[in-house]
Amino acid sequence: MSHPNEGVGAPTPVVSVSPVVLPAPGRGEDLQVRVSAPVAGHELPVIVFSHGFGWSMNGYAPLVDFWAACGFVVVQPTHLDSRTLNITPDDPRHPEIWRFRVADLRRILDQLDVVEAAVPGLRGRLDRGRIAAAGHSWGGQTVSALLGARVLDADGVPGEDMSDPRVKAGVLLSTTGTGGADLSPFAAEHFPFMSPSFADMTTPALVIAGDRDQSALTLRGPDWFADPYHLSPGPKSLLTLFGAEHSLGGIAGYTVTETTDENPERVALIQRITWAYLRSALYPTDVSWAVASTELMQSADPLGRIDSK
Repeated sequence: MSHPNEGVGAPTPVVSVSPVVLPAPGRGEDLQVRVSAPVAGHELPVIVFSHGFGWSMNGYAPLVDFWAACGFVVVQPTHLDSRTLNITPDDPRHPEIWRFRVADLRRILDQLDVVEAAVPGLRGRLDRGRIAAAGHSWGGQTVSALLGARVLDADGVPGEDMSDPRVKAGVLLSTTGTGGADLSPFAAEHFPFMSPSFADMTTPALVIAGDRDQSALTLRGPDWFADPYHLSPGPKSLLTLFGAEHSLGGIAGYTVTETTDENPERVALIQRITWAYLRSALYPTDVSWAVASTELMQSADPLGRIDSK
């Protein structure tokens, strides 16, 4: 296989501004976001990125920096579960943090004017018809709600539809699968909302899962993280990464101590594959996804495999 990021073009310098504060009545804290954008280009597509548990707008630089250098405007909220906010389980907002997370992403879409104005030189350069959402771990579940996934109640009845038609495509990284009997006792007790139905997740999405991602949240194996692909209607694609654990080689940051499977080649592949997928999902005539998929499949020593439906 050629270099994982061959073909994406020369990177554009990136400007990153934080915190950008979005008023959030009823949240208890205004919503802080980081905005990363290429210094050049017009009609720029947008990615809203939802971090994993405990993280913040300052994480995931390997992905965010790459996407922005390749022409996307990336907006990262700091959700209420962030360690930087230190909200404890006795906080009245705690049981509903998963809902606040989804609301955070919607708020960003509602306030793109504020986001645009906060970055010098960005005004008028967004393509608001080409918006994608991406998330890792809990962030993946958050994003899945915007794509049409719904949380089942204790009786298995789907909850409210939180899908957002402004989001045209999604990327779900290490995103948890079904709940109920699949959850560990710990997860069932502490995360009752971790019981999604993907039956209505109709928005096109790329699901990325590690085949060694063994989670304490489930009684199943790593295949749990492929549920968002297998249990949702097409069009969907699944990238299964060989040997990858929950951090997928280190996407949360450079030299992050939580990374148990550090692998720069794997991270480079994720950069390339996610960029190619979103390019082709948002621009139907773009062949980047077909090219990247073919390269991976034809590699003598592939880092993963792609399935599509």
